[in-house]
Amino acid sequence: MTTHERHRALIADDDDKVRATTAEVLTAEGLDVVTASNGEEALERFGERAPDVVIVDVRMPGVDGLEVLRRVKAKAPEVAVIMITGYGEIKTAVEAMRLGAYDFLAKPFVLEDFVARVVRALERATLRGELQSLRSRVSAATALTDLMGRSAIISSVIEQAQQAARANVTVLLTGETGTGKELLARAIHQASARGRGTLVAVDCGAIPDTLIESELFGYEKGAFTGADRRKDGYFTQADGGTLFLDEIGNLPLTTQAKLLRALQERAIQPLGGTRPQPIDVRVIAATNAPLEREVQAGRFRQDLYYRVNEFPISVPALRERQEDVATLARRFLDEAILEFGAPPCAFSADALQALLTFEWPGNVRQLRNVVRRGALIAPGLIDPAHLSLHDGEEVTNGPAAAATVNEDVSLRTVVERAVVAAERQAIRQALTAARGNQSTAARALRIDYKTLYRKMKHYGMNGRDFLK
Repeated sequence: MTTHERHRALIADDDDKVRATTAEVLTAEGLDVVTASNGEEALERFGERAPDVVIVDVRMPGVDGLEVLRRVKAKAPEVAVIMITGYGEIKTAVEAMRLGAYDFLAKPFVLEDFVARVVRALERATLRGELQSLRSRVSAATALTDLMGRSAIISSVIEQAQQAARANVTVLLTGETGTGKELLARAIHQASARGRGTLVAVDCGAIPDTLIESELFGYEKGAFTGADRRKDGYFTQADGGTLFLDEIGNLPLTTQAKLLRALQERAIQPLGGTRPQPIDVRVIAATNAPLEREVQAGRFRQDLYYRVNEFPISVPALRERQEDVATLARRFLDEAILEFGAPPCAFSADALQALLTFEWPGNVRQLRNVVRRGALIAPGLIDPAHLSLHDGEEVTNGPAAAATVNEDVSLRTVVERAVVAAERQAIRQALTAARGNQSTAARALRIDYKTLYRKMKHYGMNGRDFLK
């Protein structure tokens, strides 16, 4: 019966004959079987990798079956445990069921009955897993709506995320900084069949080029000077789960080639390793720069682009869905009041109007920071003055504002100039606060240092200009 080829069973019995016979019949059924001759060994095997079903004899020297049952249920309540008891041990069987055993068998038993009970336990575990997965998907969708908004455009994005969660495909999230791409990645992971696994998030721009390969793929002892021990990379850490590669466009071309090979072959080779290691990882990538443009510029491999663009989702900027602004602002305000222990406060009508008409170049992240600052300084009613929406002369009196008065330009042009002005001002403020330290400024802006470097170069900025 090959339907159970992926299931794993642990058999613990001090009777060599019983242990060998039951292992043989379950192996014939397609299960991956691990055995133990006593309770201590059973718990050790269980700790190495949790099985789907445990079959344990009650009477064993040292740690007995009931104690194994207690510890298994304490560590993994969802694992089915079948107890093997001696004939007439009704009291022990009742105690085992009270402790959470799924079933019990009295010796001597018929092997066909034994197999049937194990199969039923596995089917029940599978059904429970599917039900929990369905519940997590429903709750994840509801939570995502609360976190991102209820506009039609965001509802479409959430629907796409649910579709992506149901399929084991590589997802590419595109959108401006601060739109919530990592939030969406985590929701996709949690709603997927991999939700019980680990999600490892990697900022590809925050790791120096010289270290990125060893961080992603790991290394063996002696692979390079200073490698005094073996280290797992992010791919291995995410095995069975999801690897989120944020700002994937910042990867060096040599690393892109190795990433493509890992995705195609579903295997990695650590630095210094002699053979590939199979991996079971779903990759979700994100970028705030159009990868098509990076491909045309020769900075991103075309074949890798096609590979990661298997299921693209575009996350809209906040200015494209302003009907979500009020909902998000009120939620951020409630969170800030609870977190800061601040007295209750609310937005005045003028403040709410100011929030609704602002262009939000920093997107949802900027909205959250503005609201939190307002909650801290407002006496009870948040007015426009408490929101600090126009910090810096460039935004209020700079070229974007002048264009609306002196030039015949489109609204799109005005918005683009406002975004540029706000971005330039934010970078200057961060560099000033960090006294020219670009790494510190990048962390404050929540972007990687490579992105900050490119933007500083574009705006003609130099870190030395901000030293104090």
